[in-house]
Amino acid sequence: MTGTQSVSTRIDLGATVPLMSRLSNYLRRDWLRVLLLVLISVAVRAPALSGQLVWDDDYLARDNPFIKSPLLIFEAFRHYLFLDSYSGHYRPMQNISFMADYFFWNSNVYGFHLTNVILHASGGVLLYFLLRRVLESLWTGRAPDDEKPENSPAVSLTAFLAALIWSVHPVHSAAIDYISGRADSLAFVFACGGWLLYLRAREIRWRPAQIAEYGLAASAGLLALCSRETALIWFGIFLLHMIFFEKNAVRRAKIATLVVCLSLIGLYLGLRHLPEQRPGPGPTNAWSSPVRAVLMLRALGDYGRLMVFPLNLHMERDVFDPDNYRSPSSWQRSANTEYLSILGLFLCGALVFAISRRTPGQRMRIFGAAWFACGFLPCSNLIQLNATVAEHWLYLPSVGLLIFIAGCALDLPVRYRKGAIAFACIAVAGLSVRSAMRSSDWTTGEIFYPRTMASGGSSVRVAVNLGQIYSDRGEYAKAEAVFRRALEMAPGYPVALNNLATVLDREGKNKEAEAILDTSRKASIETRKEYPRTWIAALNLAHLRHGSKDDQGALAVLARARAEYPHTWAIISFEAELIRQKQGPDAALHRVEDFARQNWWHYQAFLALGRLYSEKGETERANAALRHASWLDINDVESLNLIALMRLRENRLEEACLAQRRAVARQPDVPRQHVLLSNILEKMGRLDEAHATNAQVARLQHLGQASVVPN
Repeated sequence: MTGTQSVSTRIDLGATVPLMSRLSNYLRRDWLRVLLLVLISVAVRAPALSGQLVWDDDYLARDNPFIKSPLLIFEAFRHYLFLDSYSGHYRPMQNISFMADYFFWNSNVYGFHLTNVILHASGGVLLYFLLRRVLESLWTGRAPDDEKPENSPAVSLTAFLAALIWSVHPVHSAAIDYISGRADSLAFVFACGGWLLYLRAREIRWRPAQIAEYGLAASAGLLALCSRETALIWFGIFLLHMIFFEKNAVRRAKIATLVVCLSLIGLYLGLRHLPEQRPGPGPTNAWSSPVRAVLMLRALGDYGRLMVFPLNLHMERDVFDPDNYRSPSSWQRSANTEYLSILGLFLCGALVFAISRRTPGQRMRIFGAAWFACGFLPCSNLIQLNATVAEHWLYLPSVGLLIFIAGCALDLPVRYRKGAIAFACIAVAGLSVRSAMRSSDWTTGEIFYPRTMASGGSSVRVAVNLGQIYSDRGEYAKAEAVFRRALEMAPGYPVALNNLATVLDREGKNKEAEAILDTSRKASIETRKEYPRTWIAALNLAHLRHGSKDDQGALAVLARARAEYPHTWAIISFEAELIRQKQGPDAALHRVEDFARQNWWHYQAFLALGRLYSEKGETERANAALRHASWLDINDVESLNLIALMRLRENRLEEACLAQRRAVARQPDVPRQHVLLSNILEKMGRLDEAHATNAQVARLQHLGQASVVPN
């Protein structure tokens, strides 16, 4: 019996070795690695797919006028990302990507989130193929004679694991789970894809195909620049690799590539002059050079900590708090940031020490450190930015750190590499779990803002957003308390003042609300130098006076505001509406006409213009304005409904039916649209079609009732 068991064991062990070998060979296949990258990347971000709009999403993915129609593709290049802000973010490709989402998904936020996840997963796949090519030019170890270095098992597996760790790392959450953070992944995909196209073009021998491939690579580079400003760093990394690390490129090719890259950057800088130039924000932090150096080390320490132990993740990070040094007890609170300086210094020393060691992986470590430095220095506090640290700023630099670590891992003796691979797999599992947990933070504003504050992101902006959520839910006492705390943190902050006044008005504290708004309006002469959208105080004050039947006072406030903010539609539209109510459409018309003439892309302006023309009885001009509005928002039906009703009053039934059919096509699941179409068909005598339409209304109403789940 014992002898039989021994023979069986030897047979099983002998069979296991070929099985493991076959499995190992199977896992080397690119299609399987790509599938794993995509599936794992999507799975760990799944909690955010059901998320709602958070923070800047409300504007960029919902109210943004430049995403509502493909007709506005070229207009997106003539404006900054935020229409009414001091931000100099020039990212037309981000708006165009939102335009595609709006075209296919309308206002379904799931589609916007899905695009973010797909872009990030695509970036992980492209990174895998890029690292295979780049690591080949950096690795000085010998591959088997019958295979290319990039196809050697060690280099290929290292590239895959690095791409997988990058794909699942939770520090990238704000660039993926946050719809407005899409610019990072968009620029990454275009830049990474452009680099791969360039490498493939060099291998093509047929000249026309090679030129076309180079053209695609250059186009991808320009699109990356128009997605996010950090694409300039991509250009720097690409040129650094080509000039100093590329083995096969000749000098002539390097010079030609450098000229093309500089030309693309020049073209991008020219595009940045298309929008109307902004004055920029007000005073900047007057930090001395030693302070900036300390902040740079703190930022480096914080980023290093987050890459290794991504536990405390949140928006509104900061490594500078001047209150930490105003009393002896505050020094204890500063310990958390002070040790970051030491950690940053240690990380810097570790990088220098590792790249100085002469081993086969030295070139890889040097390039990885250079990649990280190129990505880190622009956001290291050496120059003024809107924050001292931000997690999504690691989206590109983290690749450099992973290349650096890969250079260290490939220097390990062969007997330790299986342990390193096992450790990498454990890291992927742990990071995936943490990413899924972090993604759940973005599901709703009610979850996101309290968790952000609990994790340490207690900024005035977070407090104001949380207060606005309470206000929208009708919890005015809670909202008031939050806004007052925000004003304690930042006295005179215009958004907090205006929101507090709105809440006080809803609570019936009208006098205090009006006093706050009047003070805020007067202070806007100074606060507008530092904060955008300070016109809201005047607008809210006008609404307050209109609500108290003081239209003359409201118009006086609006007239002053229009003189100070001549291009603000919210002020012009409310003033025009009050004038229309008191004096008729003729008196209000010229204000709306002037704005619409200067802003052909503005849907709300042409909708208002069509209403005024219709009220005057100028139906053809009204029809032209409303039809123009219908082109500016491919999913909105208000302009088409107005055309249908106007033509119905004129008994021009065919035109009314045509307009309403377009409205039904845009909102096929809304019963109200079918009801209006049925009324038009009945007036036309097309009773069978009217009955069929009414049956559709009944089906939709039944489906709507069935979808309501009783408590």
